[in-house]
Amino acid sequence: MRRHLAFACPASAVLLALPIIQAHALQDANGPSPLPHRLVSDFLHLPPGWNLGEVPGVALNSQGHIFVFNRGPHPLLEFDRDGNFRRTVGDGLFTRAHGLRIDAQDNIWTTDVGSHIVLKFSPEGRVLLVLGRQDNAGETEGLFNRPADVGFGPAGEIFVADGYGNSRVVKYDRHGKFVTAWGTAGSGHGQFNLVHTVAVGPDDLVYVGDRENERIQIFDLDGNFVEAWTHVGHPWGLDITPDGVIYMTDGYADRVLKLDLDGNVLGTLGSPGKAPGQFAYAHWIAVGPDDELYVSEILSWRVQKFVK
Repeated sequence: MRRHLAFACPASAVLLALPIIQAHALQDANGPSPLPHRLVSDFLHLPPGWNLGEVPGVALNSQGHIFVFNRGPHPLLEFDRDGNFRRTVGDGLFTRAHGLRIDAQDNIWTTDVGSHIVLKFSPEGRVLLVLGRQDNAGETEGLFNRPADVGFGPAGEIFVADGYGNSRVVKYDRHGKFVTAWGTAGSGHGQFNLVHTVAVGPDDLVYVGDRENERIQIFDLDGNFVEAWTHVGHPWGLDITPDGVIYMTDGYADRVLKLDLDGNVLGTLGSPGKAPGQFAYAHWIAVGPDDELYVSEILSWRVQKFVK
């Protein structure tokens, strides 16, 4: 992992360090600590008679409003910070919902694995940018094959996890002009087996969830390989806070991991199941300013909220 220093130690220092090493070994053997969060029950208030479908995406805007991307009759929904329904966005524009992000200007970004496009909406819900071509799959500068997620660089760069049908990350400038792409199918450095999620950290590195290879691969902004974390399980969704804390969903293990920028696991949340507080294909995660966690699920058709 990054930012480790090598130095020589006298034998006495090694002996003094043994209790500390043993303590860390014991902690590792017991696994990471559970996160200090509790469930907030039934926090989303849908209009009468409405239901969600499978929920692959959840995101927050700067006001703390909650956006839910689902595969029901109203795919993209907005709720206020108390969970009260506000509106729908983009009705009729989606084929099969997947990834959802909201950028620093409160623009709403969706990835559609059915129609092979990425859409950018204004905060008011108007389409501002289309990446890909509707219902056309491919692997050229202008086409995707079931894109899974989108992330944003420090200068507004757009990184698309082109994900299910292709095995690559595609980079555009802030206006949607193609810059570069990297990745092929495989298990080597810079290769992928389902590019499922992508996020840029405050360290200006690109964190890519290489789901079926069971790792997070890390690149610089130009796509140069930095390192891979192979101890995190299957990364389904990533959200990185401005202070450099990474939250990851693993939909196979049905848990949330909290990591630092060195890949150290700081805590976990959840277990498999369909009871409140458990997860059934935990797909996506969004983190609020007070460290509240919103986790969307495929099999249970819901979003769950956890607070400290």
